[in-house]
Amino acid sequence: MKLDSTDRAIIEALQTGLPLVPAPYAQVSEALGLDEADLTARLQAMKQSGVIRRIAAAPNHYRLGMTANGMTVWDVDDAALAKLGPRVGALDFVTHCYERPRALPDWPYNLFAMVHGASPGEVEAKQLRIADLLGDALRGSDILYSSRILKKTGLRLARKR
Repeated sequence: MKLDSTDRAIIEALQTGLPLVPAPYAQVSEALGLDEADLTARLQAMKQSGVIRRIAAAPNHYRLGMTANGMTVWDVDDAALAKLGPRVGALDFVTHCYERPRALPDWPYNLFAMVHGASPGEVEAKQLRIADLLGDALRGSDILYSSRILKKTGLRLARKR
């Protein structure tokens, strides 16, 4: 998909986040001089083409009291991964989950699931729930705890001159 000037203006207007108002798309479309239906249709087209992957909230977990943030990493039998990965990702406490290739011999993990908690104990309890779900396909796991927030923004377009 090739972006026109209106698509680019939409991305620039939304790249710092939606306005926190009852009708954010109406406010954005008004600011851009667009019909709200046109704005949402353009956003949908950009999503379908892959220009935009998603529009989602990016909460600051630390400010929400979730100070123990752990990427749980799992060595799951490859034959079971396609079935079990989506089930892990569907857990209400998993914020993102994805498959990655192993880097043997040092890194045996092929499934990653981010969980947050108010304490390391809470994260570890969630890790045990995931382990139960994985059952016999689980061969090993670990938790990599965050020590700071590195990025909480999406793509930023440079303004055209």
